[in-house]
Order: sequence, then C-alpha cells, then structure tokens
Amino acid sequence: MEKKTWSMLVEPHHIRITENNPDVVNQMAAKLAWDRSCKAEDANTELYTGSGPDKPVIWFKQTIGNACGSIGLLHCLINGPAVDFITPESDLAAIRSDAIPLDMTHRAEILCNSEPFELAHKSVEQAGDSYADPTDGRSGGHFVGFVKSGGKLWELEGSRKGPLERGSLADDEDVVSPRALDMGIRRIIQLDKD
Repeated sequence: MEKKTWSMLVEPHHIRITENNPDVVNQMAAKLAWDRSCKAEDANTELYTGSGPDKPVIWFKQTIGNACGSIGLLHCLINGPAVDFITPESDLAAIRSDAIPLDMTHRAEILCNSEPFELAHKSVEQAGDSYADPTDGRSGGHFVGFVKSGGKLWELEGSRKGPLERGSLADDEDVVSPRALDMGIRRIIQLDKD
C-alpha cells in the first residue's frame, strides 16, 4: 500500500511552517469546518442580553470590521484572572468599567467610538510580518478567546450571539489545562473529524 503524504511535505513527517496571521488562520479554520459548526450552534442560541456586574464575563459583539484579533485580545484582558493585572485608571480599565452596565448593543457602540481602542489597534495593525489589505473584501473566521471565570470555561468570539459557557473547571485548572483544552480548542479541531 502506498504511503499517503501531504503535497506540502518537505521531508517525511514534517510540514512547512504556516504563518500565524488572520488570512492563513481563517483559511485553515474554514477547512476545519469552523464556520459551519458555529452557524449550527448559533441557530439554537438566543442573542445575549446580559449586562451588569453580576455576569461572569463581559462580552462584546464585533461591529468593527477587521478588528477580530483586537476584540479577541480585549475579551481575554478584561475577563477572568487577567483583570487583576489591569492598570487602574488606564484606557483598558475605562473600557471595562464603562462596558459592565451596558447591553450588547451599547457595548458595541462604546467600543466602536473608543478612540483609545482604535489608536491601540492602529498602532500595531501593520506591525506583523504580513500585509493585511483592509480593502480586499475578504472575510473569514474570527479570533476566539477562552477565559476562566466563575469556575467555568468561556468561549468569547465577537461574531457569535454571545459568550458560550463550555463547562466547569476545577480550582487548579486554567484555560490551558487538559480538560479546558478538550472543552475549548480541541473541541473545535475535533469538529472536522465528526
């Protein structure tokens, strides 16, 4: 029987390194059926209506084009244990504080109108190794953030209908513990096999 190999093999059991940029990651996500699985899951999910300090996470609906990486990072910085490292009186602290009492629509509006958020994004938008042309009209998947909050693993992606609770985590488990990976990113990868 002939051994199957990928056409991009450089040498046996090695593949070429791919660049970690939105276009490449979105293409791979599409190949793994990420978009189809999200749409199927969202079909049975109500729009998020949460607001206030009693909610386990702060989630932003993405309404800013080409900002999925920045919004994914924001989700990770303003939720879970990372909150303890936010500098008081900083732009990040203000965004978080302003967002807490607001509903999904108003959170999106404050982020869209946030000059500090826009300036922070623009300060790094061409800092990587790839040129990203915002006028090319391509769209793809989104960056997903996973955070632990209230003993639960949360999946936060701005293109979804709201934050998704993926399951409980023990006190000694974080977002890169084996169980969290199984409930999070490994679950996504497994979708292609099912």
